[in-house]
Amino acid sequence: MTDEQNKRGLDRRGALECMAWAGTGLLWTVAGGVPKVSRVLGSTAASAQTSGFTFAQISDSHIGFDKPANPNPASTLEEAIGKVVSAKDKPAFMIHTGDITHLSKPKEFDDAARIIGASKLDVHYVPGEHDVIDEDNGKAYMERYGKNAKGKGWYAFDHQGVHFVGLVNVFDLKAGGMGNLGAEQLAWLEDDLKARTASTPVVVFAHIPLWTVYGEWGWGTDDGVRALDLLKRFGSVTILNGHIHQIFQKVEGNVAFHTARSTAFPQGEPGKAPSAGPMLVPADKLRTVLGVASIVVKQGTQALAITDTPLA
Repeated sequence: MTDEQNKRGLDRRGALECMAWAGTGLLWTVAGGVPKVSRVLGSTAASAQTSGFTFAQISDSHIGFDKPANPNPASTLEEAIGKVVSAKDKPAFMIHTGDITHLSKPKEFDDAARIIGASKLDVHYVPGEHDVIDEDNGKAYMERYGKNAKGKGWYAFDHQGVHFVGLVNVFDLKAGGMGNLGAEQLAWLEDDLKARTASTPVVVFAHIPLWTVYGEWGWGTDDGVRALDLLKRFGSVTILNGHIHQIFQKVEGNVAFHTARSTAFPQGEPGKAPSAGPMLVPADKLRTVLGVASIVVKQGTQALAITDTPLA
């Protein structure tokens, strides 16, 4: 897809593709192995039933960031974890799609672990580029979160019939900041998926979107199409990302793409803001553009239920 096509896509507001700007926390429901949005966190509507489960997604907490866009991201991360903890449907686990820290410093990782640990949930992490910028090229992240992973931090696990795959696309970034998976990881992914039947629901999560949201800002993965090719044979695929600090959704065939909001600060809209990076909003509006996601999985349905909930 060309940048021009991406720009046209960003201007559309339709059933298959949309950009949302109000901050919400997302409740993902997995039913029949397919994630779809079910409801806003904290609402009273029913979501997960006995035949399914719920998991939460947070992203881009940027602990250590101290600029005017949000001088205290630890506080907003605490609020985000509070949303997850108080949800009517208790998540089975949580996924963090990267940029846990801002400068990959030990204290930043320690503070993030303390705050996120208050959820009392198992948390599955993938790194963002800010988590691997230490002088040892990601050693601090790998020591904390990569001990049981393959290569530079990729791995897979199963939960109630759903296959989850955590990919890493923040090492060896390409021109313009485009993400990169690399041949070793793609070979591992192909081997991992071989053992799964086409009817197995698959949830993939990575930091940078696997498709090109906006190439001029590096909002995409250079070799992401190769991973998508490996996923085409599955009847239900949901791909969760962070990195762009705003909700972007689209559906192509059996693949649903969703990027989450940050818990730290928003970024500008492609094609309107002059560049990517922290966007300053009025203090009383900040929590309306930050949030978490909740995903509900239910048996017998073909899409996961995803709900975005704002901190406000």
